[in-house]
Amino acid sequence: MALVESARSATQRARATTVLLGPAFVAAIAYVDPGNVASNISAGAQFGYLLVWVIVMANVMAGLVQFLSAKLGLVTGLSLPEAVREKATRPVRLAYWGQAETVAMATDLAEVVGGAIALNLLFGLPLLVGGVITGAVSMALLLVQDRRGQRPFERVITGLLAIVAIGFLASVVISPPSVADTVGGLLPRFQGAESVLLAAAMIGATVMPHAVYLHSGLARDRHGHPQPGPPRVRLLRMTKVDVGLAMILAGTVNLAMLLMAANTLRGREVTTIEDAHAAVGDALGPVAALLLAIGLLASGLASTSVGAYAGAMIMQGLLRKRIPLLWRRLVTLFPAIVILAAGIDPTRALIVSQVALSFGIPFALIPLVRFTSDRTLMGDDTNHRVTTMLAWLVAAIISMLNIALIYLTVTGS
Repeated sequence: MALVESARSATQRARATTVLLGPAFVAAIAYVDPGNVASNISAGAQFGYLLVWVIVMANVMAGLVQFLSAKLGLVTGLSLPEAVREKATRPVRLAYWGQAETVAMATDLAEVVGGAIALNLLFGLPLLVGGVITGAVSMALLLVQDRRGQRPFERVITGLLAIVAIGFLASVVISPPSVADTVGGLLPRFQGAESVLLAAAMIGATVMPHAVYLHSGLARDRHGHPQPGPPRVRLLRMTKVDVGLAMILAGTVNLAMLLMAANTLRGREVTTIEDAHAAVGDALGPVAALLLAIGLLASGLASTSVGAYAGAMIMQGLLRKRIPLLWRRLVTLFPAIVILAAGIDPTRALIVSQVALSFGIPFALIPLVRFTSDRTLMGDDTNHRVTTMLAWLVAAIISMLNIALIYLTVTGS
């Protein structure tokens, strides 16, 4: 009898723990969006295992950043945009909102274009039609959150995340990459301006600004604003678990994308996602190619809805303005539709959009680190000095990478 009671108690504790998980997995969909697909596959096809270290570094940095974002929301009861609004003057708020809105549009560009490419690969639909369908489906996903609440939305997004993982891990399972070459890729180095461009795109696609803004609000809205004490301590501990699991999953999928390209596409003429899809089909068979396209579609559908959700949270937090969901969706969808209608190379547009995101990261990271290091705001949950140093190092690395990117691109080195 005691054994049964013990097992029942353990099950109840496990269920209670599982209930606390979720917000980080919604934020994590941003780390496996079509921009990641384009950047990682391009990096693997062009440079083999050279940039494995970028994937690992970016996901470690993302884990730290996402925890700090969630902690800000739980401890202060404010989302990051709301905290910026409280500290900034009106002109600064407007300027800050302008750059954040630009980042949101760049995010949506990658995700809608990725969904359009996937629908073209799966069903032969024109890219413009696929972009419109992707936007419409993302609206339906947003309505789930708007009408049913956050938890059903989390379940839908987590399910799509699982589909993404299966789609991209399949190729690595079918044709395992070289372990020695993978380990060799952990040594940080570049090979010219194009490798720096791709590294910046990979980081921009991983440490995504809108996910940083969003996670603070997701954690706050899901768990509330607990007062100091054991409940908050337990919640922050479980938030670390939530972020850790989500980042491990996202990092594994990102690494799988690059390793698949390095192992299967290296030396082939691969300049677009369509080329990669065809090459995977030739090398690994139609099932692997089909799973890749399905993973790309799930990535586009989930990430564009999460991106639009983040855009609404940013606007409401900074400007205290809410606009109807349909109009909010159309604002960020418009640039992607224009790109598709203009016939611009969608894969290149994806990569450039990720570079644009990389430039937006410091605007999210700098206030996040400042706020979570402020004892008057965070109290006993202020960052440890080592945590603050690591967070500033993350911001510095990204900023220096962008400076190097500009120099190498301008000089053609």
